[in-house]
Amino acid sequence: MNGTSLIVVTCIAAMVLSARPVYAQERQITFNPKNHSLDNNDNFSNDGRFLCYDTRETIGPGIDNSQSVEKVEIATGKETVLYTPKDSITGDEAAPGVGAASYSAVANTVAFIHGPPLDQVPERGWYGKPNRNGAEVIADGSGRMVWLDRRDVDTSRDTIPGAHRGGTHRHEYTLDGKRIGFTYDDFILPQYGRGIGYMEKHPKAPEGATHYFALLIPIVPEAGAKPGDIVHAAGDSWVGRRGLMRAFIGKVRAEGTDDEGKPRYEESLFVIDLPADVDITTADSGSPTRYPAPPKGVSIRRLTHDWAGGIVRGTPDGDRIAYYGKAADGTTQIFIIPSDGSDRDSDPAKRPVQATRLPHGAEPGVRWHPSGNSILCISNNAVVSTCVKPGADFGRSVFLTPEGDAPAREELVMSLDGTMIAFTKQMPTNGADGKRVKTYDGSDFRQIFVLDFPDVDKKEQ
Repeated sequence: MNGTSLIVVTCIAAMVLSARPVYAQERQITFNPKNHSLDNNDNFSNDGRFLCYDTRETIGPGIDNSQSVEKVEIATGKETVLYTPKDSITGDEAAPGVGAASYSAVANTVAFIHGPPLDQVPERGWYGKPNRNGAEVIADGSGRMVWLDRRDVDTSRDTIPGAHRGGTHRHEYTLDGKRIGFTYDDFILPQYGRGIGYMEKHPKAPEGATHYFALLIPIVPEAGAKPGDIVHAAGDSWVGRRGLMRAFIGKVRAEGTDDEGKPRYEESLFVIDLPADVDITTADSGSPTRYPAPPKGVSIRRLTHDWAGGIVRGTPDGDRIAYYGKAADGTTQIFIIPSDGSDRDSDPAKRPVQATRLPHGAEPGVRWHPSGNSILCISNNAVVSTCVKPGADFGRSVFLTPEGDAPAREELVMSLDGTMIAFTKQMPTNGADGKRVKTYDGSDFRQIFVLDFPDVDKKEQ
């Protein structure tokens, strides 16, 4: 399918066939007795041949006990271990823990969380949110790994420039591969719940790391926060190809107090503007008594004042952002807003609009089709495509899989060319002896499924 027909197809699916489903044939591609967690990351390789995943919840709870980052070849089902720690300890106290894998869109590399290596546990402690690094592995099975960032929690001096003092998580490459975004948890001054940041390759990156770290929002602890202060940031994602905007859900101190006299907070959609010429080395890495601070030239805009949630997603072209909001009937639905818009803009075209009107609401995991003409989500356990191309067909939805069946479809992801969708289900799985096996807590193993995005042009000929 060429680029022109792709743009047309994504809304023909909503326009022509909105009155009936367009069931695509989903197919299971992993079968081995271990979990295959996509975790709502960027799991497709740039050539669309592979999906990366981690094996959390196989032998113990959480990423703490995940033993490997792997890939599967979609056409053959062949699984390849990309990285596994040399030594590990599992259980309630575990290390190192590896997971939350994402492919680069321009290189054969995968970024992921790496907890403390076993030889560092006596000094650093066990795996935890403020005790992990970003790592990158060559996705050829060689196991060649580098550290993306440097962790420095020495309290006898200022933090090393370009290093962080806690843990980075959910590493996301920009589409041009030049920047990596992440959520962040501070170890030295943990009064702030969670922040977000970015990193990029730099000649002044701290020793042992390939990238220079910077926080993207000013840190304000809840204690002492004033109206308008952001006290927690997460659900973040790049908007556009070059990493010039990063959208996120911010918990912000509101005016007034609640019925018990306690401070009020709101969750809203924000955008960070991060110009191409920002000098990341102007960021303050902090000290034992001073929070890290963003580099010069970074600014923040508030786009909504009603509730917003989920992991937000921007179009590849950077013009619009999808997020979860509350509809008039109380259901959670997907809303779309221009990336330069606001719910208080004088121009109605710049305000958010409700994109989905699904009877069961929209479940977590919204994804843009790369054309920008449709979004995908899960509703009533079905994969749904909704037309968001401006015009009469905006908001029309098509169910691509049956509704209301089981097991649950989760962790939705779309290929870079828009031709394939992937997700996971917990499925009955047999071991080498043919007997049914389960995870450490008795659950069925999480397996990966794919389906082709329907070529409706051909269906209608």
